[in-house]
Amino acid sequence: MDKQYISYNNVHQLCQEASTKIKQFKPDLIIAIGGGGFIPARILRTFLKEPNVPTVRIFAIILSLYEDLQSVGSTEEKPGVNVQRTQWIDYEQCKLDLVGKNVLIVDEVDDTRTTLHYALSELEKDAADQARAKGVDLEQHPELKTTFGIFVLHDKLKPKKADLPADILDNELRYIAARKVPDKWYAYPWESTDIVTHTRNAMEQDNDVFLD
Repeated sequence: MDKQYISYNNVHQLCQEASTKIKQFKPDLIIAIGGGGFIPARILRTFLKEPNVPTVRIFAIILSLYEDLQSVGSTEEKPGVNVQRTQWIDYEQCKLDLVGKNVLIVDEVDDTRTTLHYALSELEKDAADQARAKGVDLEQHPELKTTFGIFVLHDKLKPKKADLPADILDNELRYIAARKVPDKWYAYPWESTDIVTHTRNAMEQDNDVFLD
C-alpha cells in the first residue's frame, strides 16, 4: 500500500478542527489508547481548555494489536490477531469514578476497529462494575450511566473486523473522525526515527491539508 506521511502540524490541525464537536460532547475525562492516542489526546486537551474550568484529565491505557517489528519503519505493520492489555487504569489509585461521566476515548486511527471495540467494551464493564459497587441501579437512574465517545484522527474506509454500538457510530458527537481516508498505510510522526525527512515527505504529499 502507498505510505502516507502525517506531520505533527497536521495532527495539531486535525485536533484543533475536531475540538469544536468534542466540546459539544463535553468530556469529563480523556482515555488515550497508547501509543498512538497519547499525543493527539494531549494536543486535544489544549483546545478543550475553558477559562475557570479545571483541565480535562487524561488517563492512559496500552493495548497491543500490532506485531513487534525488528526494523522500525522499514516495513508496514501487520495487524495481530488478539488484543493484548499491557497497561490499564488503577481506578482506586487514580481516584477515578466513571459513573455518570462523559468519557472520550482517543486513538490515532480506526483501522480494523478491533482495538477500539476492546477498549470500549472493557471500559463499559468497568463503569458498570463501579455503578454496582456504589449501589446504583442504572435502569432506575439512566442519568448516571457513563457516556462514551470516540475520537480518531483517521477512519480508514474499509471493512472492519469488529463493531461499535450504533448509538455511538450514528451520533456525530460521540464518534468523531477528523478525516475519513482511503485504506493506505499512514505513518505518524511519533513513529519516525528521522523526523526531518518524515516531515519533508508529508509536505511533498500535501498531507498537511489532507481532505476527506
